[in-house]
Order: sequence, then structure tokens, then C-alpha cells
Amino acid sequence: MEIVGAAAILAVALIVVAVLVARGRRSHAPVAANSDALRDVEQAVREREQRIGEVEERSRERAAELDRRARELDEQTRALEAEREQLARRRREHEEALEQISGLSVSQARDRLVREAEDQARHDAAKRLRSIEEETKRAADQRVRSILSVAMQRLAASHAVETTVSVVELPSDDMKGRIIGREGRNIRALENLTGVDFIIDDTPNAVVLSAFDGVRREIARMTLERLLQDGRIHPAKIEETYFQAKSDLDKHIAEAGEEAALAANVQGLDPELVKTLGRLKFRTSYGQNVLAHSVECANLAALMADELGASARTARRAALLHDIGKAVSHEVEGPHALVGGDMARRHGESESVAHAMEAHHNEVEPQTVEAVIVQTADALSGARPGARGESLEHYVKRLRELEQLAQKHEGVDKVYAMQAGREIRVIVAPDAVDDDRALALAREIAREIEQDMEYPGQIKVTVIRESRAVEYAR
Repeated sequence: MEIVGAAAILAVALIVVAVLVARGRRSHAPVAANSDALRDVEQAVREREQRIGEVEERSRERAAELDRRARELDEQTRALEAEREQLARRRREHEEALEQISGLSVSQARDRLVREAEDQARHDAAKRLRSIEEETKRAADQRVRSILSVAMQRLAASHAVETTVSVVELPSDDMKGRIIGREGRNIRALENLTGVDFIIDDTPNAVVLSAFDGVRREIARMTLERLLQDGRIHPAKIEETYFQAKSDLDKHIAEAGEEAALAANVQGLDPELVKTLGRLKFRTSYGQNVLAHSVECANLAALMADELGASARTARRAALLHDIGKAVSHEVEGPHALVGGDMARRHGESESVAHAMEAHHNEVEPQTVEAVIVQTADALSGARPGARGESLEHYVKRLRELEQLAQKHEGVDKVYAMQAGREIRVIVAPDAVDDDRALALAREIAREIEQDMEYPGQIKVTVIRESRAVEYAR
């Protein structure tokens, strides 16, 4: 910019000189004056030229300095590129050496490192999850114990009594002879019609009726009591009274069902369900009356549902009806839980009630809180002290026989009798029994149980074949 300015000033000065010379010529001014002015202009021009030269010199020096710096930058750039190439070469050599030492490529090593990091993270998460699960289980156990203890304390439950006999009181011992009749014809007629054993022994003023079928025993009791009230006891009257008692039993069964529904606080049951429910009064399970057990389960389930915030109405209805399939077990094939669930659906009960009934023995997997509550109430009612009166010796003997029957088969490793003998779980050696053989083994054990043992209801046979890979870290 300074050079351009100096050139412009010089040009202006020359123009001024030219103008002055021209004027001098036209006006013929004195030469001395023009000479002085010209010298001044020339002096100014020389000074300006000198400054321009100085500016040009400085510009050249600056340009040289810029060139020098540019060369230095180029040299530094080339040095950096050389260092970068050297670092890249050394890194490749280092990676090649690591690959030779480890036997892994870079991608393989990277994948392995990522997998190890994932495994470590997963292990840490599993440890934390186990810790949380253990804390949750401890809290749940405490909560469960609290709920069960409260439910049991609030419920006044009955105890098991003699269930295979009924006692009929006599006004006097003289009636024993009349019941026996001439040459025993009366007692034979009674036993033939009712299918019940009439035991007349030294027990004062009493006749014992013995039978495993509760309905038959109840008909025999009603027949004998009516005969005693009438006073006329002979084969024809016995037959007439027997059929009257048999027809009146249906009304008695319906009343028993209504009383049970009222005691369990369950309303709106279909009349057919009420009648079927009443038949459970004459069924027992290990000495426990099934109808009383059902009412007890309904009350227990309602208490637990209230504590857990579940539907007390659904739990109560399902628990009352959960064993209703036992009343028709001789008429319909299948587990009583599934039979009862189908009956409930046919008579207008909701799906949640039917499902809870079917799941109380795990014939189907429980899917609702109410189903688990009914299952718990059933187990609690049957397991509490005094609920069932089966002989311990007979019970243990039956379980041992089940286990021994399954244990004798080839390839069987362990056998466990479960659910009071309702199920046996057979664990087989996986190297000795394949999957096809496991299915055949379950059928064989089930057939042998049917042929060789006497048992109530049904027994589930589960064969378990499991392969395990075990390794130890030392």
C-alpha cells in the first residue's frame, strides 16, 4: 500500500511540474521563480522516491521472511508426516507381534475382550439379581407366615372324627332282637337293601352301621330310625321304609348344600351345584369330611384374599366348590379338579372361579392370585393338626410301596412320592434311558400301580430325564 501511495504522489508532482512549465511558457513568467519551484518539486519527488525505496526494501525483507517461514512449515509438515508414518509402522509391527504371541487377530482379540466385558457385566447383574431375589423371598416368607397365622387363628376349625361308622341309639336293648328278627331275616333284609353292615354287639342301647360309602350309611341310618319310630319291623316294612328314606335323601342333600353355602357366605349358586355340593357331606378324605373341608377352605381363602388385596368373592366361591368333582367322580372320568371346573362353567360360574378350581392340584398351571390362594387354603385345611385322621403307619406303608414299585425298573435313579401319594416323580439316569423309553416307562409304572395297588382317586406318574454338563474351576 505504501509503494502505491508513493507512486501516486510522484505522478501528481510530475503533473504539477508539467502544468507549471506550461504556464510559464504561456505567461512568460520569470525563469528564476520557475526554477525555484521546480527545485522544490524535485526535492519532494526525491524524498518521496527515497521513502518509496525504503518501503520496497521492507516489503522485500518481509516477503523473504514469509518465504522462510513457509519453508520451515513445509519442513515441519514433512517431519510430522514422517513421524506419523513411523508410528503407524511401529503400531502395525506391535499388533503383528501381539498376534504372533497370542495367536489371535486384532478383530478376534477385540471380540474376545468385548465378550469378557459382557460376561463380567452379566455376572455382576446376576449376583445383584440373586441378592434382590433372596431379600424378596425373605420378605415374602415373613408376609406369608403372617397371613397364614392370622387366617388360622381367626378360623375355628373342626377335627376329624370316625367316618366309616354311624351309631343309632336304641330305646332299649330289647329292640336288638326285633332288629335281628326271626332267624335273622330282618337284619339280612336291611343289609341286602342298604349294602351296610349292621353290627349288633354288647354295646348297650346302640347299633353300629359300618360302610365306606357315606350315602349308603346315611340311608341305612334314616331307614333304621324310622323303623324304630314306627315300631313295626319286618322285611316288607323294611323295604318300604328304605325306598322312602332313599327318596327323602335328595332333599336332605340339597339342604346340606344350602347350609354349606350359607356357612361359606356364598350366594347365587346354581341349584344343581348346590345339590351336588350337598353330596360332599357323605364323602371323606383321610377322615376329613369333604363338605366341612370345603367350607373351611372358603373361609380361609377369603381371609387370605382380603390380606393380599385379591378378589375375596372369587376366592371364596372357588374354594367352596374346589372339591365338587369328588361328588361325581364315580360318574365322570378324569381328575376331580378338572371335572369340577367343567361343572362350574356349565352352571354359570365365571372363568376365574373355574380356573382356580382346576388349578388347586396343579392339573393346570395357576394363572391368577385367587388360584394360588385356593391351592394354599386347600393345603392348609388338610395339613393343620387334627384335620385328618389317617393312620400314619398305613400312610407311610402306601408311600413306600409306591416308591418301591417304581424303583425296581431298570434305569431308575431316584423315586419320590409327592402330594400324599397322589403323585410319584421318577428320576432316571439319562445315559441309561432315552426320551422314548421315558414315555414308555411312565406308562408301565402307571399300569403296574393300577394292577397291584389299591388307592383312592388317581396317581400321577412323572418321569424326569435330565442331562447335565458339570465342570469344576480349580
